[in-house]
Amino acid sequence: ELEVMRDKKDNVVIICSIENFDAMGVHTGDSITVAPQQTLTDKEYQQLRDYSIMIIREIGVDTGGSNIQFAVNPADGRVTVIEMNPRVSRSSALASKATGFPIAKIAAKLAIGLTLDEIRNDITRETPASFEPTIDYVVIKAPRWAFEKFPGANTTLGVQMKSVGEAMSIGRTFKESLQKALRSLERDRFGIGSDGNQKIDAMLASLDERTRRDTIENKLINPNEDRIFYIKYAFDIGWTVERIHHLTKVDPWFLAQIAELVVAEKKFIDSYSSAGLTPANVRSMKKLGYSDRQIAYMTGRDGLDALYSKGPLFQREYSALMKKRETDVRIFRKRNEIIPGFRVVDTCGGEFEAFTPYYYSAYDDADESRKSDRKKVMILGGGPNRIGQGIEFDYCCCHASFALREEGIESIMVNSNPETVSTDYDTSDRLYFEPLTLEDILHIYDREKPEGVIVQFGGQTPLRLATALAENGVKILGTSPDSIDRAEDRERFAGVVRKLGLFQPENGIAFTEEEAVKIAGSIGYPVLVRPSYVLGGRAMAIIYDEQGLREYIKTAVELTPEHPVLVDDFIEDAIEIDVDAICDGTTVFIGAIMEHVEEAGIHSGDSACIIPPISIEDDMIRTISDATAALAMELDVLGLINIQFAIKDGKLFVIEVNPRASRTVPFVSKTIGVPLAKAAVKVMLGKKLADLGLTRMKKFPYISVKEAVLPF
Repeated sequence: ELEVMRDKKDNVVIICSIENFDAMGVHTGDSITVAPQQTLTDKEYQQLRDYSIMIIREIGVDTGGSNIQFAVNPADGRVTVIEMNPRVSRSSALASKATGFPIAKIAAKLAIGLTLDEIRNDITRETPASFEPTIDYVVIKAPRWAFEKFPGANTTLGVQMKSVGEAMSIGRTFKESLQKALRSLERDRFGIGSDGNQKIDAMLASLDERTRRDTIENKLINPNEDRIFYIKYAFDIGWTVERIHHLTKVDPWFLAQIAELVVAEKKFIDSYSSAGLTPANVRSMKKLGYSDRQIAYMTGRDGLDALYSKGPLFQREYSALMKKRETDVRIFRKRNEIIPGFRVVDTCGGEFEAFTPYYYSAYDDADESRKSDRKKVMILGGGPNRIGQGIEFDYCCCHASFALREEGIESIMVNSNPETVSTDYDTSDRLYFEPLTLEDILHIYDREKPEGVIVQFGGQTPLRLATALAENGVKILGTSPDSIDRAEDRERFAGVVRKLGLFQPENGIAFTEEEAVKIAGSIGYPVLVRPSYVLGGRAMAIIYDEQGLREYIKTAVELTPEHPVLVDDFIEDAIEIDVDAICDGTTVFIGAIMEHVEEAGIHSGDSACIIPPISIEDDMIRTISDATAALAMELDVLGLINIQFAIKDGKLFVIEVNPRASRTVPFVSKTIGVPLAKAAVKVMLGKKLADLGLTRMKKFPYISVKEAVLPF
């Protein structure tokens, strides 16, 4: 694909070339993509440039951007034009983030009559927009799917787009960028493999040799969300570039890059066997994009594999050992000063000075980041969009940035999602386009030394990291990690509910199948079951009998001591209520009480929702308000809190409490005319709700309704 822009004087610039990793037949939204293109000869690339300019002129795009897609036959060089979009596209957002050239912003200026040579480049403040971007790094976009939500769905990728989000990474080489992209997806992978995630390896190891070969071939021939990991596995067991290319039709250059990673791993393991960890062997792996988790696994593979093979009951021990080994690698790196530098995205390959601090990390002995003595706060974004965690959290992150600016504090945004406004270079004072993992966040924290980190606005992604960050000396602003855990941990939260004299559906936590059956039997069917620490209802189900429960545990979840299942009494025919509020430590401001149109049992993200409640009596509204205030105060919430209640036969039940921004924050904010996320940041910084004029729930003469869009 080429992103092209033209102005009214017929100046044409190519902003960016983007190449698909997968061959034709996989939708570009479902393919890993690479910018700039890597496998064309210079002659082939110049030919595509010429064709693009001819097409944009012939179609008559007088001002603005276009996206033009080509197919190139690697055997004979024949070029086919697939399509031309005379508008901004998904790829325009990616190209803008990849180059630092804001395509939509420039297109708007062209539309009102300016020409490319009259528009100044924001990043260099010297070059005009007619100066084509040059990038001296590799950008990779990796798609994020949600097949785990739809167990019956066809997971084969084809011409119909199935991904729900994407992550983007920037690295000095294709290898480094690919590993960063895969660990940005938040699928419990920390690179292309050798990371301690043994699902695929264990499944293949359980098969006889012929079935294993057939399974690998099938996974390579039919594009799927795990194909990149099967390619790596095939190289691990000795398959050649030619054989894998024949099955996948992925360009041999890309495959050779992955093959070189496998060779590097073997070389590293040999070096470790003879000399242990050395600054030289660790640095060489970091330059290839390997995470501490991968190095930890490779150096302790035998012991870890033996522990993993003992089965699910040893999962907690396995995770603890992985965590310890990863910490040891991090300590070794720091002791030997093996830490990344930060490079700047400057649109011009380093030819001109860049004024916008838009950074990515690299282990190449160079550092272009600027130190700042101003007071600053770091905001952790939500990572790739997925069902249950999408653009609502980006809204909150942007408002956090705006609030910090109003308070005279420098904002540092960390995120990996190119589809968001939070990853625009001018939303925050400093932008780090990095994976949201403990290792990557600690690098930035150690470099910037901010006053603290905000974890409330990125959904479950930063929330899951809060405890580990605090253990590593990171100051969490707002609600403490212990308070977050009191709300998220079932047993601790049940204690909170009992202490306050509130009611919640009878529930239990199960670490084995038999425990789940026993708890469900004592509660009585139907029960609501779900994995702990989830967002968006992943693998949540209403179960009506023991057979259904046993089937659910065998197929929908991996039940281990590390990942237990929550079993709740399912209250049928109940009204569900959502509340968004802010607590400043002494008082609570309720943004809104929302009534769901559908009864409890339809996920809040799929239910229509009304502000103010229509069918709830005033007495119950007061009860809900009191319960909200009591829970926020007991949990020592500082900032936002979301609570879900159910009402059955005049009795109020607490379903769950989330001490963070929820999906409904934008809906409530726009209904009541108060930017809740912005107010929450000011509360975290020490202001009181009374200072902000937020003391009682707003009343208004209209009804606001939220309805879900379902793309079935």
